[in-house]
Amino acid sequence: MSPWRPSRLVPLESRSAFLGIFVVTMLGLLAIGATLPVLPTYVKGPLGSTDLAVGIVSGAFAATGLAFRPIAGHLADSRGRRPVVVIGAAMMALAGSLYLIDLGIPGLIFARLFLGAGEGMVYTAGAAWVVDLAPPHSRGQIIGLYGISIWLGLSLGPPIGELLLRASSFDLVWAFAALSPLIGAIIASRLPEPAQAIRGAREGSLLAREAVAPGIALALGVVGYAALAAFIVLHLDAEGIGHGGEVFTAFALTVVAARLFAGSLPDRIGAARCAALMGAIETAGLLAISVAGSLAVTLLGAIAMGAAFSLLFPSLAVLVVAQVDESRRGIAMGTFTAFFDIGVGIGSPLAGAAVGLGGYSAAFAVASIASIGSMLVALSLRDRIT
Repeated sequence: MSPWRPSRLVPLESRSAFLGIFVVTMLGLLAIGATLPVLPTYVKGPLGSTDLAVGIVSGAFAATGLAFRPIAGHLADSRGRRPVVVIGAAMMALAGSLYLIDLGIPGLIFARLFLGAGEGMVYTAGAAWVVDLAPPHSRGQIIGLYGISIWLGLSLGPPIGELLLRASSFDLVWAFAALSPLIGAIIASRLPEPAQAIRGAREGSLLAREAVAPGIALALGVVGYAALAAFIVLHLDAEGIGHGGEVFTAFALTVVAARLFAGSLPDRIGAARCAALMGAIETAGLLAISVAGSLAVTLLGAIAMGAAFSLLFPSLAVLVVAQVDESRRGIAMGTFTAFFDIGVGIGSPLAGAAVGLGGYSAAFAVASIASIGSMLVALSLRDRIT
């Protein structure tokens, strides 16, 4: 089955909706990516603030992103997928507009909080929407393909932001950060939503217990990504190897390639088995990076990590949706995706603490222990799905 033809995986009547959700999510992430390299310069330059302020402003959106995922899941189940995606994209557009108002650091933090809430709503409802469209035999592959929208946005956004800043001013970057998700909101408002995804309001928990164990496996697996993003450049510089940026690029490209060319693996060999296998591969990759004897070994480690990280999320997501009724898919995906934020939130300081105790290589060694934990949790889930 060709990975380049989602039309073969999604029924004909659902094809436009899948492509539309993909584009809407990518446009939102382009807005996030475009501001990533620009915000630090803006905070320390025109605003004349500190590195601490850079960290607070940059990370503020994660708090509301985590908080709003379960809420978005509940709303997606009770009100429908499309309204939540539209509102989320509109909130991201509002965040970009708020950048244009000079309110100093407090104003930037406020804007970033709106951004996080909007992103949490778009991706959570979008993921549930995609599962609605996917036949059971190809859910893992479709979820994986949908996730490429995130990587495209975060990969293409930063150079767009830097190009706009060099060509004009900060205001042009902020305008792009507002316009991109606004276009996404307009597109989402015109997408056809499956009738079964439109439901009446329901009372109940904002969390799905069925998503907790797969979510823990995801969070443990994400620790390795957090360590790589934070310390690969410093680690390789300290070892006299260098090329940390190229190593991270190899990781990111492998994430996309694995979803395109091996995205059906969770559906073919079983989601729990695939997740456990990815935990083992990630462990090997992290250990290779930890020893970092040469650039070749480090690249192999990063490629192994990229393949494992790429397929871990869709494998575990399949386990989640297989255990819940379609009326609770939004809540389940909201609970599950929140564990990604938890993994990054815990993984970055954990890796930093390991560096303080044992140097940069210790960060990757500790992350490898977490990935072993991910593998073990995934193995424990094998008996849940019949």
